[in-house]
Amino acid sequence: MTVLHTPISDEEISGLNAGEAVCITGKIFTARDAAHKKIAELMEAGEKPPGKKLPFDFTGQAVFYAGPSPAKPPRPIGCIGPTTSGRMDKYSPLFISKGLKIMIGKGNRSEAVIDAIVKHHGLYLAAIGGVAALMAKTVKSAKVIAFEELGTEAVMELEVENFPAIVAIDCRGKNLYR
Repeated sequence: MTVLHTPISDEEISGLNAGEAVCITGKIFTARDAAHKKIAELMEAGEKPPGKKLPFDFTGQAVFYAGPSPAKPPRPIGCIGPTTSGRMDKYSPLFISKGLKIMIGKGNRSEAVIDAIVKHHGLYLAAIGGVAALMAKTVKSAKVIAFEELGTEAVMELEVENFPAIVAIDCRGKNLYR
């Protein structure tokens, strides 16, 4: 199994193929529908008004489409499983063009997203549904970094170790869903 470290490089991405099991170690960011909308609005406004900035630098990073449940001490996070990725498809090409390299979720992606993955040398990873409690054990730290008012849809920065996923769409456009 290949271990990916974030931020990820194009060279690391080039060696991966659809169907391959991977583990991620490093930072990943959670963001779902409401957060994607807010981030896209910031991007389209050129991060204006002053003081409004993107929650994180997208370059080489990974976004996990998840809304975690509250943590039970001493754990940093509750259960965390993937949500349907297609709901983010209208925002994903923009985010990919700004440097986002990895998207993690479940379900197929639109042609526009697949085209953006190929054009900008990215990956779409499928997270394993139904094992949210086990996935939470890979999270070493978690903190809300933007849009706290969105509750479980707030953007979180997670520090993960050996977070499991499957390459669903590789940088050449090979797609496990087809």
